[in-house]
Amino acid sequence: MSTIRTAPRLAAIATVAGAAALLAACGSMHPPASTFSQASLPASIQVPAGHKVAWETVGSGDITYECRDKAGMPGQTEWVFVGPQAVLKSRAGKQVGRYYGPPATWEANDGSKLTATQVAMAPSGPGNLPYQLVKANPAMGSGDLAGVSYIQRVALQGGVAPADKPCTAATKGQKAIVKYQADYIFWKPM
Repeated sequence: MSTIRTAPRLAAIATVAGAAALLAACGSMHPPASTFSQASLPASIQVPAGHKVAWETVGSGDITYECRDKAGMPGQTEWVFVGPQAVLKSRAGKQVGRYYGPPATWEANDGSKLTATQVAMAPSGPGNLPYQLVKANPAMGSGDLAGVSYIQRVALQGGVAPADKPCTAATKGQKAIVKYQADYIFWKPM
């Protein structure tokens, strides 16, 4: 008779133990390795050998332009890039940081942040910002951005100066805000 009462208890214990083992295994899992490939990107913006993808984000937000005099060209005006304001999300859609400027600054939710110096740009398509490769300055704080050496801006949508809004002597000083989206790929030395 005790065997009949013990069997359901053993089954319950086995179920709980199995669930606990499964949760422990999931908790120790690392995110999948990056599948990002720079093979189709222009050579000028490819990260040098000896680096690996450390973090992939999707940035979406606004680029601000201001109508100003063209440098060295009296009487002529143009839309001048002022700076970005964007949210950075993981590939799964979770907000992980932000991108803003000037100066161009990437900041992770963990408080680490960095600025960078442009290395190269390449056309990415009509109506889209260009591809960009920047060399990261040492990160401030410890966290996701510590040790990042390069950042690529790829998979661009929009963000160029407004073509449908005139920039003339009469509109100097006016600002225009343009929507954009881009992937920011963060690289660290191997």
